[in-house]
Amino acid sequence: MSGVSVTDGLPMGGEDATRGILKLAILAVGGQGGGVLTDWITELAESNGYRAQSTSVAGVAQRTGATVYYIEMAPDTGREPVFALSAGAGDVDIVIAAELMEAGRAVLRGFVTPDRTTLIASSHRILAVSEKIVPGDGSADAWEVLNGIAEAAKRLVAFDMERLAIDAGTVISASLFGALSGSGALPFPRQAFEDVIRSGGRGIESSLAAFGACHDQAVADEGIGEKPVKTSPPRRAIPEASGPRGLVARWETLVRRIDDLPEPTRALTLAGARKVVDFQDVDYGFAYLDLVDRAAKLDEAALGWRLTLAAAKHAANAMAYDDVIRVADLKTRRARDARIRDEMGAEADAVLSVTEFLHPRMREICGMMPWRLGRWLESRPGLFGWLDQRLSKGRFVRSDTVLGYLLLWGMASLRPWRRGLLRHRIEEAHRNEWFDRALAVRETDYALAVEILECRRLIKGYSDTHDRGLSKFDRVLGGLALLEGRDDAADWLRRLREAALLDEKGEALDGALRTIETEVLDAAAE
Repeated sequence: MSGVSVTDGLPMGGEDATRGILKLAILAVGGQGGGVLTDWITELAESNGYRAQSTSVAGVAQRTGATVYYIEMAPDTGREPVFALSAGAGDVDIVIAAELMEAGRAVLRGFVTPDRTTLIASSHRILAVSEKIVPGDGSADAWEVLNGIAEAAKRLVAFDMERLAIDAGTVISASLFGALSGSGALPFPRQAFEDVIRSGGRGIESSLAAFGACHDQAVADEGIGEKPVKTSPPRRAIPEASGPRGLVARWETLVRRIDDLPEPTRALTLAGARKVVDFQDVDYGFAYLDLVDRAAKLDEAALGWRLTLAAAKHAANAMAYDDVIRVADLKTRRARDARIRDEMGAEADAVLSVTEFLHPRMREICGMMPWRLGRWLESRPGLFGWLDQRLSKGRFVRSDTVLGYLLLWGMASLRPWRRGLLRHRIEEAHRNEWFDRALAVRETDYALAVEILECRRLIKGYSDTHDRGLSKFDRVLGGLALLEGRDDAADWLRRLREAALLDEKGEALDGALRTIETEVLDAAAE
């Protein structure tokens, strides 16, 4: 039997083999270069007299869970260090998060502690699936997360590293590497970090540019470790119009007409006009302004122009609805190809393979037909159902191929004829009924008219998403029969709309409608 004594798991008189180990956790989703960043840090350590080990645990999917990369390093003393395979709660020195909510998740998982952890996080947002599936605005409060992670960490380095990466023409891994260097959390000089990037062989200049910008930002940021101060984001300058001279002249006429509106409503109306013109054409923009003008003539400054503002916002969304033509148009634009290349970090001359998933139903196909033909087909359920069984199926289309691109381009080319198609006729009739209904109650109940316009936010998307939103919209406005004439009608309609936005199935809306019915019956009984 061996004569070695053991105390607390260590050889008597021996040293703790885990002492002096630096532990780093990196949380990144697909396309952010988490693996590259891990390799860089590992190479950095090994080229500077350290031993290092890296592991990774993959997330569920690209936007539902981040991959956690874990690195441990220790000075090479000639003895074999004992490295762990995964991060442990309360036992991480440096946490790097490639997106703000991932930093919040790192805190929830216990990786970040106020007595030990330096937290390096990009403050930009990528919406999680849980935020996207909410019918209304499901985005989490970024400022609340920023304040929370500032309190949880010993030291916080947080700014928009994604924007600096995009400006440099690379991906966020280079920015995070620069922020790590600037934070001073690792005992290596800046030159050692840059040497690792130079040894990569690809995209060196752009990576070094993003690295340098973030290194300098981390060093110069005097607010590191303090709670961030909430500020309003700067307004983006609206670019000038360009194109054929006649169309530009028409657009300038439309803008001059917007200048005749009350000053507080001009910016929102201009944004709405840009949206509907991009959706269809300049004439469509004038039709949009006709709706806004109708609301403005019934509005007044003393009421804050709320009716006009609601009309400007929601009429634009109603007119720029999502249909197959719009989807195909967006997928074939040059800006989309540039965005995909930026997100993937692809060089300008790289060949990308892009596969689109399309699942058109017979209803969408009918919507692309001339309205008389579409109505005729929908009125024959037997034929409609037979075609639906054969045509309503998922399809994968390679938009990087000639045939795949021409298929999308062909659908997008129907845009000039959109006004004569069935889907447009349906959307136009629904929009006019909604808008007329809101303005009709303006004289008797201004607040209720505003709330009716606000209800349009329930409708968005296309296919099943659009159908669910439209169903909720109809159910909410169906409650008007119970509300009109009541002093609190506007408040109740707002509650119904907010209830409809709480869940996908509309269970909260059902409960709110039952509450209203009960109140009306009780009032009638009294």
